[in-house]
Amino acid sequence: MIPDCQNARVLVVGDVMLDRYWFGEVSRISPEAPVPIVHVKKTEERPGGAANVARNIASLGGQATLLSVVGDDEPGRTLTTLLEQERVTTHFHKDPALPTTVKLRVIGRQQQLMRIDFETPPSREVLEDKLDDFESMVDAHDVVILSDYGKGGLTHVTKMIDAAKRHGKRILIDPKGDDYSKYRGATLLTPNRSEFREIMGKWRDDTDLAQRAEKLRDDLSLEALLVTRSEEGMSLFTASEILHEPTQAREVFDVSGAGDTVIATIALMLAAGSDIAAAVRIANRAAGVVVGKLGTATLTRTELEAAI
Repeated sequence: MIPDCQNARVLVVGDVMLDRYWFGEVSRISPEAPVPIVHVKKTEERPGGAANVARNIASLGGQATLLSVVGDDEPGRTLTTLLEQERVTTHFHKDPALPTTVKLRVIGRQQQLMRIDFETPPSREVLEDKLDDFESMVDAHDVVILSDYGKGGLTHVTKMIDAAKRHGKRILIDPKGDDYSKYRGATLLTPNRSEFREIMGKWRDDTDLAQRAEKLRDDLSLEALLVTRSEEGMSLFTASEILHEPTQAREVFDVSGAGDTVIATIALMLAAGSDIAAAVRIANRAAGVVVGKLGTATLTRTELEAAI
């Protein structure tokens, strides 16, 4: 049963980007180099990174507020317009020296042929301003998501966790990098399988995985840890239970953005009153829907209800 999410308020903070897609036909190899020639027929633009997390919340009927840093440029303006169209409230700091992160994907015959990234870390001064805004905004929301894509937008993540805890808010984090100590005290961390392996090493079986997960959860004083395991589903570890949810995907078309859908759905369900185990079960169903779509995708409440 999906709770009523109309009044559930989630604050998303993190690295945003504009995802651009060039779709075309591939019929021959270039005479200049051994690469395919793509005749572009269609282009699309979608919010990516933390922006995709926020649009997933809005698509499911929740209230999403997004705090981030963008450049004073065309991609930044495009990102703002796209998010406004999807009912996401944006609070963007504009850094004139910062080009908005753009990820350009070239797709031929429904296969991604190339990805081109344009990105520069934001300045420290703009990040300091964002921290002040975070402190003033956090109290008006039920749950906080810190979406770390390793682009510099969460330089002050430890201070943000402390501020959210002072206001009694639950903090969900999609982590990046090899230093998880900065996430200490969060409510929930959602590393994927490879990210968890990088931090805790390889495991032999589910028992070994549970021991490593409990160690990380204990070391970081987390309420819960969720390891998303691709075709093996996802595993939730709390002080009182271990929950293994098998994958729900009928057809896997594109896994990009699935982690965004998972953390967005969990946060929204928690904000609407679900317990964490129920929220994870619903998020697993949501992930099964979006991996059947191309690129950074969302799903509606109707689609989620049908999947459940």
